[in-house]
Amino acid sequence: MNDPDPVLFAKALADKTRQKIMQLCCCTEITVSEIVAQLDVSQPTISHHLACLREIGLVETRAEGKQTFYSLNQERVAFCCGQLMIRLAPQTETTGKLKKALETEPVSK
Repeated sequence: MNDPDPVLFAKALADKTRQKIMQLCCCTEITVSEIVAQLDVSQPTISHHLACLREIGLVETRAEGKQTFYSLNQERVAFCCGQLMIRLAPQTETTGKLKKALETEPVSK
């Protein structure tokens, strides 16, 4: 997967429904119907948000029969956060440490 545009990542995080979906997908696998039940949002709306998150690699999918299970791609979230810092705060000490760490131990994207 290509490096995500930090702006697209920020846009994905800007939506409160996507934030809630990411929280539900963290550390577990969950179906669209389970997300709908927990958020009281329509299935088409949840599917749209999941497509946005999938497009930039923030959620992963696993098919089992007719069900699709979603989980948060935590490594991708961490990578995107780092890229956002590099883009928006390139001169900070924290970003300098991040760049140095990426040079010595590249994170999987």
